[in-house]
Amino acid sequence: MVVPLTAEDRAILALEGAHVVGHTCKVVRLAPGAPDLAALRDAVARRLADAPRLTWRLAGPADAPVWLPDAAVDVAAHVGAVHAATPLDPAGLRQEVARLFVQRLDRSRPLWRMDLVGPLAGGGAALVWRVHHALADGTTAMRLAQDVLWDAPTAPAPRAAPAVPAPRAAHAPGDPPGSETPRHDLAGVLSGELLPGLRRSPFDARVGRDRAVALATAPLPALHDAASALAGATVNDAVLAVVAGALRRWLEHRHGPLRRLRVKVPVTLHPAGDAAGNRDSWFRVDLPVDEPDVGVRLAAVRTETALRKTRHDAQELDELMARLARASPRLAHWSQRLQRSGRAFALNVSNVRGPTGPVSVLGARVDTLHSLAEVGRHHALRVAVVSVADRLCFGLVADPAVVEDVDVLAGAVETEAAELVRAGTPS
Repeated sequence: MVVPLTAEDRAILALEGAHVVGHTCKVVRLAPGAPDLAALRDAVARRLADAPRLTWRLAGPADAPVWLPDAAVDVAAHVGAVHAATPLDPAGLRQEVARLFVQRLDRSRPLWRMDLVGPLAGGGAALVWRVHHALADGTTAMRLAQDVLWDAPTAPAPRAAPAVPAPRAAHAPGDPPGSETPRHDLAGVLSGELLPGLRRSPFDARVGRDRAVALATAPLPALHDAASALAGATVNDAVLAVVAGALRRWLEHRHGPLRRLRVKVPVTLHPAGDAAGNRDSWFRVDLPVDEPDVGVRLAAVRTETALRKTRHDAQELDELMARLARASPRLAHWSQRLQRSGRAFALNVSNVRGPTGPVSVLGARVDTLHSLAEVGRHHALRVAVVSVADRLCFGLVADPAVVEDVDVLAGAVETEAAELVRAGTPS
C-alpha cells in the first residue's frame, strides 16, 4: 500500500539541505542493566509490526514522493552501537550525540536509526534514536516509542490519547447573544504570526554543518506547582519563562542585553486516534529577556500565551494556510518562506508530553528522555522539551560558530528552573 506524503510531510522534507539535516533525535539515558545490541535488535524486530510507519521508505518522483512500506526491513542496518574506549562523562556523551546527530539518514531505507552508546560514567548507556521529521513529529515519535521501545506496564492501563487543542467556544465574550459562529481575529493572526519583526535576532546567521548539543533537566511537579502558584500559569508557560531567563543570562555576557526575543511555539493539532505523522501549527510569543524577576517574567509570558489561545491563533493559522494552498499554491509557498525567515522568529521552543509514569527498555529504567530538533536556516539555536515521569528534559541544539558555549545556556536553564520553583514555594 503506497502512502502519499501529506503537505506537512513534503514541506518538512524540503527543509533538508546541504547544512541542515531533516531528523529529530531522542536521547534516552538508561540506568545500569541496559540491554546489549543483540537484545535491542531482537526486541525492535519483534515489535516493528506494531509501528508500521517505521517500515516506510521514500519512493516515487521528487515532485510527488510517497511512502512505500518495506516488507523486509533490515533491523541490523537501523539498530547499531557505539562502544567508547573509556566510559563517557556528560561532556563526552554530548560530543558523541552531536557526532551522530549530523549524520544523515539513508533515504534508500526507512528514515530512522537507533545507536546504543556506552558505557557511560556512572553506569548505564544512552540510546540515541534519530527519526526523520517528515516521518514523525514529536507527538507521533512518542507513540512510536511506546510501540517499539518502552516495556509493557506491569498493570495494563488505557493508552493516553494525544493532546487535543481545546475546542472553540460557541461564542466569545462580546459576541451577540445566540451567536454560533466562533470569532475569528484574522488581523491578530496576520500581525502576530505572519508579519516579520524589524530587528535581527542574535541567532539570525548563516548556519553551517557543525552542531553542539546540551541537555538540562528540571523537576516537573515542582515546576507545575510553582507556575500555578505564581501566576496561574501552565507548565508550557513555565518552560518559556525558564528559557527566557536562560537567554537573558547568556545574552548579557555574549551579545548584550535585549528587551524582547520572539520565539516560535509549535502546537499539536493531532486529534484522538490520528495516524498522521505530522499534524501541528504554531504561534509566536515575545519573551521578555530583559526581565530579571522570574515571577514577573512568568506573568508576562502567561499573558501572551493566553491571548494566543483565546484567539486560537494556531488553529486559525492552520486553516488560513490550508485555504491559501487551495487558492494559490504560489502564495502559500511565499507565505511559508516568510514564516521561516530569520526576522519572523529568533528560535523554536517546542514542548511535547512524554510518558506520564516511569518507563523502561528491556528492564533498564529510563532515567531521562531528551529530544533534540534541528536548527533552521538563520535560526542557529533550537530548544526542544519533553517530559518523562517526574522530569522535564530540555534538549538544546546549536551551530557552535554562532552560539558559543551552548552547555552554559543549558546550565542557565537549570538555574532558572530552580529560581522559579523557589519563587513559587511557600516559605
